[in-house]
Amino acid sequence: MRHHAIPRTGLARGSRSSAALASAQRRCLATEATSLPQKDCSSISPPYSKLRQNLETVRQLLGGRPLTLAEKILYSHIHEPERTLANGSIKRGETYLQLKPERVAMQDASAQMALLQFMSAGMTRCAVPASIHCDHLIQASEGADADLKRSIVTNQEVFDFLESAARKYGIEFWKPGSGIIHQIVLENYAAPGMLMLGTDSHTPNAGGLGMLAIGVGGADAVDALTGTPWELKAPKIVGVHLTGQMNGWATPKDLILHLAGKLTVRGGTGSILEYFGPGVFDQSCTGLATMANMGAEVGATTSTFPYTPRMRAYLQATGRAPVAAAADDAAHHGYLAADENAEYDEVIQINLSELEPTINGPFTPDLATPLSKFGSFVQENGWKDELTAALIGSCTNSSYEDMTSVADLARQAKQAGLKTQVPFLCTPGSEQIRATIERDQITSELEDVGATVLANACGPCIGQWKREDKQGEENAILTSFNRNFKSRNDGNRLTMNFLASPTVVTAMAFSGRLSFNPMTDTIPLPSGEAFRFAPPRGQDLPAAGFTAGETRYYPAPTPEPQPETEVVIRADSQRLERLEPFGSHFGAGSGNERGLELPALKVLMRVRGKCTTDHISAAGPWLKYKGHLTNISENLLITAVNDEGGDVNVAFDHEHSSSESETDTIPAVAKRFKARDQPWALVVDENYGEGSAREHAALQPRFYGCAMIVARSFARIHETNLKKQGILPLWFVDKADYGRIGSGDVVETLGLADLLEGRDTSDRAIRLRVTARGGETFEIPTRHTMSVDQLKWLRAGSALNHIRAQIAAEAGGR
Repeated sequence: MRHHAIPRTGLARGSRSSAALASAQRRCLATEATSLPQKDCSSISPPYSKLRQNLETVRQLLGGRPLTLAEKILYSHIHEPERTLANGSIKRGETYLQLKPERVAMQDASAQMALLQFMSAGMTRCAVPASIHCDHLIQASEGADADLKRSIVTNQEVFDFLESAARKYGIEFWKPGSGIIHQIVLENYAAPGMLMLGTDSHTPNAGGLGMLAIGVGGADAVDALTGTPWELKAPKIVGVHLTGQMNGWATPKDLILHLAGKLTVRGGTGSILEYFGPGVFDQSCTGLATMANMGAEVGATTSTFPYTPRMRAYLQATGRAPVAAAADDAAHHGYLAADENAEYDEVIQINLSELEPTINGPFTPDLATPLSKFGSFVQENGWKDELTAALIGSCTNSSYEDMTSVADLARQAKQAGLKTQVPFLCTPGSEQIRATIERDQITSELEDVGATVLANACGPCIGQWKREDKQGEENAILTSFNRNFKSRNDGNRLTMNFLASPTVVTAMAFSGRLSFNPMTDTIPLPSGEAFRFAPPRGQDLPAAGFTAGETRYYPAPTPEPQPETEVVIRADSQRLERLEPFGSHFGAGSGNERGLELPALKVLMRVRGKCTTDHISAAGPWLKYKGHLTNISENLLITAVNDEGGDVNVAFDHEHSSSESETDTIPAVAKRFKARDQPWALVVDENYGEGSAREHAALQPRFYGCAMIVARSFARIHETNLKKQGILPLWFVDKADYGRIGSGDVVETLGLADLLEGRDTSDRAIRLRVTARGGETFEIPTRHTMSVDQLKWLRAGSALNHIRAQIAAEAGGR
């Protein structure tokens, strides 16, 4: 069913009442600050004229129908629209689009594998501007200075590799201490109407500036870096219509926590969330970024918003006035808002006046409970009414507005003589934020009540937390992070992480109780009086402007490649390893006697229930092996549950030798299969691969010999990552068939050859012939989502093999 948009709510053509726009403009001007020097915006401002011209071509091919904002941005970046749209239509959820992103951002953990793949493509420079951000490899333990120094020493080899590769190929390199990738992108690179890719699932954070920022695996990033059109199935567009105004304790974080509860972790899969309506204009740019950031938690491709005066103010305050001026002109021409009567696949109505603070968890980001009911929720589940740590910051909530809001609560508490009752850890999002809040006395106000300020890095949010207490104990922490899977933060499967706004987290830190409701409850004082917090007040932009802080962490803008630079990889390194191309499943040298069908595959295991990329390729201490495929593959599926027995990290080897056991760890059995040259398959459950953009979750099974994964359903990024590495992802037509295939069964594809040769192009082309261990044989129908180009990746053995062959062919033809 299609839903019509309410008339456009952007800066163009009188789409909002002049009084409301004037009010929003006055609010921005009151706090506008431009103390940062103006940046060189030549590589930042989108080529709006070219994009609008390309969009006009697409409009004509589509018959002039009204477009949503997300469609405008996507379609204006279509490569050769006359060829892509030869049939004159785009079907959301079906048509594959060939796109030309304008920028790539990579964090230090995922950049290693992305660059190792890019290096093997044979290019001398990047086709688009790119940046590397050192944020994932810094472990939180003692505090900012000590943690940063220790992490630089520990990871020097990796940082040297990244910096030398950046120098060789002309990539901007943000050193350790500069901040978290998503905050830096928002502060420096994001621009309304841009299309960019990032090798992290929370790349959509940049959507707070009215653009499309999409999280991908490293192989997808290589597409953009090599100038290869990047392929995306045209997403469905879910409109989120915001009315009313937030009151009291409600924040943009509560909005997305509430929405996650409505949509669940699968509800946004294959869709872009496009917010519109008068409620958008009351939110700060960084507040919108928080909402876009956590869109990843519902599986959304990305999130975006119409251009607003507060976006303009943020661009000006962060040294990008030329981008703001260009965006103003693009908005005037109707590019940065939805057309009137544009159609959405679904519209969700949210009245911000009714929004209540929300707490989500534990163990999943979509289990939403209103704050007023959270105490009862804790009691009903029999959990101890005790908070053991409170953590704020991370890429989701570390803006100036967030920090001034929590500082307001800290001031109130200090005046009452209170200090936090539990460890209270604060992570600034960037050096710019750290320096600005330190100058404005916000840091000291937090430290005065018991806060420990950590390094400008991801830290505990991604498991980089050297937590000494509560190991092996059930306990509860409250964070303003975005993800809360088991073991994610401190390595303890029993730690329950509840997600909330930074203000709710801060207030609860002074009580130490999970049941504390700062909107209504009081804290007893030694005097016998009772203290109650007043609703916090924050400021979106600093009155004195932002300050850059330690500029030695920052790169020179738009560096030229230095091709003579030697990329640093030690021959004996245990952290970095040059990649060897994966072989094709077909043809000479493959050992496959079935032609263009996959070889007969042995089923390694049937995975039960939630299996995120954290389950497939754990982070935490394993982050140090992100650039070494052999070493990191030792963690393959080590926290996954085997449906045949219910054990964690146990797989069966039904053909083991007399010197081998029948069961072993999952990676150990996978290695046995590899040693026998036995290609294998996995059978998995719903939303397989949800969570981060971690392409290692596809590289590792491929490294050990996996050729196919059959699922009840896949998460978007992970399914694409599997395709990129030459693994065939198939969906059960009948989800009950999941239980019919077990470990040790032999599975053969039927119909893949017809699909590869173009004789059958339907999504039901492939069937599976299963030979059970007991000898029974039966067939199972499946469906696939492989495009024509993705079938070329499969045939070549990987997308990178295909790209490398194309580059070589083009070079040979010159």
